[in-house]
Amino acid sequence: MNQKSSSFFDNMWYGRRPIALLFLPLSWLFGLIVKLRLYFYKAGWLTSTRLSVPVIVIGNITVGGTGKTPLVIWVADLLKSAGYKPGVISRGYGGVASSWPQQVRADSDSRVVGDEAKILARRSGCPVAVGPIRADSAQALIDQYHCDIIISDDGLQHYAMQRDIEIALIDGDRRYGNRYLLPAGPLREPVQRLKTVDLVVCNGLADSGHFPLRVEGVVAYKLVDEGESRALDSFQSAPCHAVAGLGNPSRFFAHLKKFGITFESHVFADHFNYAQSDINFNDDKLVLMTEKDAVKCTMIATEKHWYVPIKAVMTEKFGLTLLSLIKEKENG
Repeated sequence: MNQKSSSFFDNMWYGRRPIALLFLPLSWLFGLIVKLRLYFYKAGWLTSTRLSVPVIVIGNITVGGTGKTPLVIWVADLLKSAGYKPGVISRGYGGVASSWPQQVRADSDSRVVGDEAKILARRSGCPVAVGPIRADSAQALIDQYHCDIIISDDGLQHYAMQRDIEIALIDGDRRYGNRYLLPAGPLREPVQRLKTVDLVVCNGLADSGHFPLRVEGVVAYKLVDEGESRALDSFQSAPCHAVAGLGNPSRFFAHLKKFGITFESHVFADHFNYAQSDINFNDDKLVLMTEKDAVKCTMIATEKHWYVPIKAVMTEKFGLTLLSLIKEKENG
């Protein structure tokens, strides 16, 4: 989806525009397909693969970014500290590899494996594999690295792979938009789907029964020399450019504003493939971008370009609850 289309649907879904009513017949059809597909999997008419190790799926019921990647990294760290050997799988969206699954390393080409997958490999410290058939990616990690638990980045609706624990992440600001299914609204599945998952995490202000997720990102790193860093509040001294190619770019811009930074915002489509002309603004202002954008801009960046890595902060209660759930599943 290009940026113009993305803006149109975002405005319709979250601005509660009446034009959404025109798309309702398609949403009803989409809802019917969702129900039939789930029924076919439950009836065994569609094949669903059971792996030999526990599988945790971290996903959402809406289109767009909710903060899954930082949460996946946090969960991976939790599992490692508890003595597990986790592996991480992802779809590899945006990647153009000629064969799948693909192993992902910190130095992998994001154009081949996808931007989010490269961040997972850089930040999780776990084996990472990507591919459209998630069970194949997971099995490759089990075979090669002897992983004893798998974390799936996204894939809540990927019923072709069975899962032991489902974690749904919701956006505390945008919530469910107009609450319609695609394409009239942003929902991949009805809101009632949240009642069937094991844990619900809210990125932002959480409702009762939801675990809150808070993000931290207080340092920026230079793209051409990642050893050089600056406190984010030091960028208050002069106006900047801010670049975001995310499902929800406003979240990144709001984060910068919390540090008193003034900037001109530049919004690109999610998973956008940048050219140098996209991030060169012909002035002396510094450019701040997300880590997801930075992994695609390393070779075209200059001394002016900096990125802001974000990490998830979860409560101790969430960690203990998740570990308890895993033990319950293991003990069957």
